[in-house]
Parts: sequence; C-alpha cells; structure tokens
Amino acid sequence: MNEGSASMTARRVAAHRLDYDRLQAPYGDPAADDALARDVAAGMDAPGGRMHDYLRARTAFFDRVVVNSVDHGIRQVVVGAAGYDGRALRYASRGVRWFEVDHPATQADKLERIARLRLDAAHVRFVAADFTADPVAGLLRAAGLADRRPALFLLEGVAVYLDLPVLERVLAAFRAVTTAGAPLAISVLLAGASVADRGRFREAVARMGEPARSELTLEQAHGLLAGAGWQVTEARGRLRSAGLLLARAADPVARAADPVPDNPERKRLTLLAPGGQPPA
Repeated sequence: MNEGSASMTARRVAAHRLDYDRLQAPYGDPAADDALARDVAAGMDAPGGRMHDYLRARTAFFDRVVVNSVDHGIRQVVVGAAGYDGRALRYASRGVRWFEVDHPATQADKLERIARLRLDAAHVRFVAADFTADPVAGLLRAAGLADRRPALFLLEGVAVYLDLPVLERVLAAFRAVTTAGAPLAISVLLAGASVADRGRFREAVARMGEPARSELTLEQAHGLLAGAGWQVTEARGRLRSAGLLLARAADPVARAADPVPDNPERKRLTLLAPGGQPPA
C-alpha cells in the first residue's frame, strides 16, 4: 500500500462484501458491520466476475472459521492486516476479545469511521503495526493478548502483499503468542491458478499501488507454515484450489523431534517470478 494512505484493496473488499449473504450467528451485530462496509465502499463499484466469486468463497470460509472457533470456546481472535473487516462487530460475543493488527494509516481511517458511525468496538484492541518493521508478538502481548490461552488467528487477503521473509516472521510471531492446537486461517495466492487470472489480479492491485509480492505452490505454503510452527489441517477440494487453508499451532516437542529446517520443501521457499513458475 502507499505509505500514509489507507488500503484501496481493503476498501474494494468491503464493497464486494455488501453483496454477499453472510453466515449468521446467535450473537454479534451484523448491522454494525454492514454500516461500516457501506461507509467504506461509498462511491465504489463491486462488479461481478471471477474475483467477486472468489471473494464470496473466501469470505464464507473465514466466517465459518470464526463462528466455529467461537462456538468451540475460543475467547481471543487476532485479525492480521484487518483492513475494514467487520467480523469483530458481526460476530461479537460475550467474553471474546478481538485484536486487530493493521498498518497505522488504514487503522486510523477505520477508527475514524467507527467513531463517526458510533459503532460499539469496546471489545476490540486496535494494534497499529507495520509488518515489515514492528515486533508483532510484543505489541499483541502489550495489548492484552494472553499467550498462555489459545487464540484464533486470521490472515485473510494479506499474504500475497507480503514478501516471503516478512510473512514468515508474522506467522512465527503469531505462533509465539499462543498455545499448541490454536487455529489459524490464511489465504494465499496459489501458483497453480490460471495464469490469465493471476495476471489480471496482479495488474489490478498494482494499479491501486499495492503490488502482489508472493505466490506459492500448495507444497510451499505447507512448508512456510510448518517453518513458522503451524501444521495445515484443512486443505480439501475447492478450499485447497482457492488457497484457503486452516492450520493448527504445532506442538513444540513434536517440532523438535522433526526439525523443520531439514524439510527439503522449506529450502525451496522463495518468491515466485511474475510468470508464476516454481523455482527450479
């Protein structure tokens, strides 16, 4: 994103989501989420097409992960590069604390909108952080995240915009502040997708000043997560082909018994060229 400016791609996502039927839950304030999205998307178009359909599937996946996690007792949710995501409003539940980590410029714009719309976000801790430079684990602890209790971590639509070493640091920071078995949901741009589709996506986000920086094969995505302390537990069918992955924080003892650095796939983890071909 442009330094000092709110994310344009995050605004586009908000515009698209206004057209989707969202997963319902017996808690939360969907109207507050919708109000925020309408404010963010004012004057923006969200045309149909492949991207619209993909974002619908991605939104449904992350909604399901959030509701399932809260329903099964998770009481901390961390949203990485939250943008204008309103799930902390839509799925607010008594006793659940949310932590939104985002670039200062986008987060400041979101906070201004929340205040102006008079939305209740008292249960949300807003953590301003630049993933390329700031100590994410320490900032989350300082914001009140209890690192001896499990948390759900969400990285939706952000991995593609991060250089691989930065993404690996963020994943490792998340693992450092939670317990074994804690869930993480992530979306990645898969190299196996249509070359034409990837090309159109790259051109579109580059025009918005937020170029795509990482593209992975499924095996590389698994290796990246394993190297940072996460094991993929769900990657089936359409979810897998769309790059929508659910992982769990690995047991440190198990990791010590099977050291990740010796994993040959992890040694191949490099950014793919714009053409999307895996490294030799």
